Amino acid sequence: MTEIRLLDDAAEMRRMAKLFDQVWGAATPLINVELARAVSHAGGYVAAVYVDGQVVGGSLGFLARHRGSYALHSHLTGLLPGIRGSGLGRQLKRHQREWAAERGLRWVTWTFDPLVRHNARFNLRVLGAEVHDYLVDFYGAMDDAINARDESDRLLVAWTTAEDPNTATGDAVADDEAQTVAVPTPTDIVALRRTDREAAEQWRHRVRHELGGRLAEGWRVVTFTDEGAYLIEPGAPT
Repeated sequence: MTEIRLLDDAAEMRRMAKLFDQVWGAATPLINVELARAVSHAGGYVAAVYVDGQVVGGSLGFLARHRGSYALHSHLTGLLPGIRGSGLGRQLKRHQREWAAERGLRWVTWTFDPLVRHNARFNLRVLGAEVHDYLVDFYGAMDDAINARDESDRLLVAWTTAEDPNTATGDAVADDEAQTVAVPTPTDIVALRRTDREAAEQWRHRVRHELGGRLAEGWRVVTFTDEGAYLIEPGAPT
């Protein structure tokens, strides 16, 4: 049995916090119970995913402003590695979106590493979220196992609550294919950080320049290709 449930219990929040540390391989706790309780009590979003009574995923988000409108900013969302590909990630994001829509929030926003292909594919093609910003070294150096003290560049994505996510395919089409540019990404940046730090840094700076630089000039991300590249074109996102 699968269930996604909002949390208002310290013991359950502690289980979720431990799960986050497990997912990221964090050397220090990513969140604590006090923070989760405060976010929940202040009207934020704290939820866990259960399969047969076991916590396998969770999410924590807080109220925010995005482009002049109220939003839910999803700060941490994670599933155990064995759960990925099961469809639970999509269910959890939809749960966030429904929660936000019920409270009159226009957007759900979150950030992700532009070098991580499976996140880019999921966010842009499965969910149909829009890239709204490129944030350079957003968190500073991070010491968890996934980020391995790489510079923490992030893409800020926004998912509207004004449309039914079941109708969004995420397969956007370029307005003018002659003007599109493909920005490639490494096959597996997490593995590359462990085996060739210099090559990982080169990828970071290349994507920062080719993708981040163009986004700053008003280009928009059209989609993420099967080959693992951002397809971008001139023109600001809607």
